[in-house]
Order: sequence, then structure tokens, then C-alpha cells
Amino acid sequence: MSMYRDVYDFAAKAGALEGYVYPKGMEASYLPIWVDHIVQGYGMLPAEAREEFQDLCNGTIGRAIQSLLPVLGEDHEVIRKLKSIVTGEPASSPDDFRRKDRISHGGSDIPIP
Repeated sequence: MSMYRDVYDFAAKAGALEGYVYPKGMEASYLPIWVDHIVQGYGMLPAEAREEFQDLCNGTIGRAIQSLLPVLGEDHEVIRKLKSIVTGEPASSPDDFRRKDRISHGGSDIPIP
């Protein structure tokens, strides 16, 4: 698989997880395998690629963590694994969309008209 396909695969899984766990009823039994695939996909990407999107990953995965904490608790294996791919300041809530008025383009954030 090319790096671009790997990036897309990781991002699609991470984004789907964020939507699935957003505060509502969910089936938690799916989470360990899903999160394993996300963490493995993240780890397979080149460090240079991860550096390019780490802030976006922090937001997506951080919001998922915030959604899961009330259900699973801080010490759950799923939470620990997700935290392993977040660096810097994590999202403060499932609704922490700091970039809601911006979009990435050409490696920079630009305002949405």
C-alpha cells in the first residue's frame, strides 16, 4: 500500500471511531480491535507524515477519548492505547472543534470563506 493510501486508511478509521463513540449508545465490544487497527496504522506511517497531521490527529482522537472516558474510565486499555498516539494538548471535550472555521490546504490552515 502506498503511503497516501495508508494515511487515508488511518484517517478514515480514526474519523469513523470519533463519530461512533460521540456521546450516545454504542457497543463497546467493537472498540479493542478497532483501536488496535488505528494504533497499528498510525505506527506504520512515516514519522514525517505523522508530524504533518499530528495536530489534527490530536483533535480527532482526543475528542474520541473524551467521549469514551465516562463510559470506559481512565484506566481502560482502549483509552491507554488511544492516548499513546496523542501528543501535546488533548481535546477538552467531545465538542472541542478548535479548527471549525479553518481547513487544511497545501500544508497550511486557511480560513473557510
